[in-house]
Amino acid sequence: MKIIETNLHGCVVIEPTIFEDERGSFFESYQKEKLDKILGFEVNFVQTNQSISKKGTLRGLHFQEGKHAQAKLVSVAKGRVLDVVVDIRKDSSSYGKHFKIELSENNKKSIFIPKGMAHGFLALEETIFIYQCDNYYNKRSERGIIYDDEVLNIDWDYPKSKMIISSKDKELTLFSELNL
Repeated sequence: MKIIETNLHGCVVIEPTIFEDERGSFFESYQKEKLDKILGFEVNFVQTNQSISKKGTLRGLHFQEGKHAQAKLVSVAKGRVLDVVVDIRKDSSSYGKHFKIELSENNKKSIFIPKGMAHGFLALEETIFIYQCDNYYNKRSERGIIYDDEVLNIDWDYPKSKMIISSKDKELTLFSELNL
C-alpha cells in the first residue's frame, strides 16, 4: 500500500498493492491498522454508502458540519470519476484549496478525506462510487458549496451543458458565503 500526500493537509491518496495472476487480481481496499498507522490516529467507519451515477453526473460539493462532520474513505468499484476535495477548515494551512484526481475501477486508488473538507465527483462514465464514513449522516447538518464557485475555480474538464446536476446541488452556497 502506497500513501501519496496531497496539497490538502491530512487528505491522502491510497494506492493499493495489486496482486495479479491468470485468475485475475486481488488487493486490500481497506485495512484498519494500516490506515490508522498512516494517519497517526484511529478512524472508525460506521457507515458505508454507494451511489450509482450515469455518465456526466456531478455530485457535490458536500459536507456535514459540527458534531456530525464526517471523515471519509472514497473509492470507485465500477467506472471512473473526477474526484474533488476542498479544504474548508479555516485554521488549516490549505484552507480554500482543492485537490482533484481521477479514481477508477482500473487504478483502484482511494482517498482519505478528513473531517472539515467538502467533497464531490463527476462521473466520467457510469459509476458505482463507495463512501466509508466515520459518522452517521444527519440531514440537518448537511451543507455544500456550488460546484462552479469562481473563488475555488475548479476545472471539471467536462462540458457544463452535458453535466447532470440535481436541483439541490445547483443551489448550494458560494465558498465566500460559508459561515463555519
